[in-house]
Amino acid sequence: MKNYVTQKGDTFSSLARQFKLKNEGILKTYHNLHCPPEDIMQEPVPGKTIFIPEDPQLLAEETESQNISASSSQEKTKEDVVSDEGNSTEETPNEEQSSGTAEEPTNKEKKKDKKEDSGSSPHEGKYFIVQKGTVQCNQGFKFPKFKVTSHQKHYWNDGEGNADYLAVTEDDLQLDPAAQPFGQCKLKPSSGGYLPCAYAPAGKWQKTYEKVKVMGKSCLTEISELMCSTGGKITILKHGQQSEVGKSQVAKANTQEQQVYNPVVDFDEFKEDTKGTDELYYS
Repeated sequence: MKNYVTQKGDTFSSLARQFKLKNEGILKTYHNLHCPPEDIMQEPVPGKTIFIPEDPQLLAEETESQNISASSSQEKTKEDVVSDEGNSTEETPNEEQSSGTAEEPTNKEKKKDKKEDSGSSPHEGKYFIVQKGTVQCNQGFKFPKFKVTSHQKHYWNDGEGNADYLAVTEDDLQLDPAAQPFGQCKLKPSSGGYLPCAYAPAGKWQKTYEKVKVMGKSCLTEISELMCSTGGKITILKHGQQSEVGKSQVAKANTQEQQVYNPVVDFDEFKEDTKGTDELYYS
């Protein structure tokens, strides 16, 4: 591992190219796994230290293997893959019946982010956000969850109607906890450190996925963001969907690369355990 102090204009994508890593996802995941909680980032912050992996298996010259740590909740075929990296798929949300229970999905086909005209959508390969997803503010210290209030009917990847999997839309501005959701605010220094967060969303969520709507409201993906009137920028830290992979993805995965994503797991042993079974494994 080596350290790099970020400069203005740096992005995870540009740093991945600079250090010859396979992709920006590897760099972001590696840093966020090894850094202190207060240094977790969606994009580099100038002056902050980024942790750079030095494992040869993670360099771009090596043959890419499939990243199973962010697989979707169904075993994927080529038609299921949204992006070239194969990290996510998108499903139609399940709609709750009037009895208050969730009906089985009527459409089990996974949706792709279609390429628009000559360019691809920025949402390509990104996960939709559910209620138990977490957010971060570039001026805060804590990571609250969502509280969906725009509806109580549509879920992502959950046929049982668990509230944790309610689809988050552009109108869902409440967070859990409601009071001081980001702890203290860096924009309000005081003699004792910083004053408490005074979360005040400035309008709706931006950069939403307009192709998929819940009750007329656009859904959030991992690139969505929200401005706070105090001056902070709020982005998605974790999408919240339960991830699941099949044995074929396990067998093809590169052990050393997966140890970066799951350092506490003996991945070779995990591979052996998955042989000879058709069960799916949750991550």
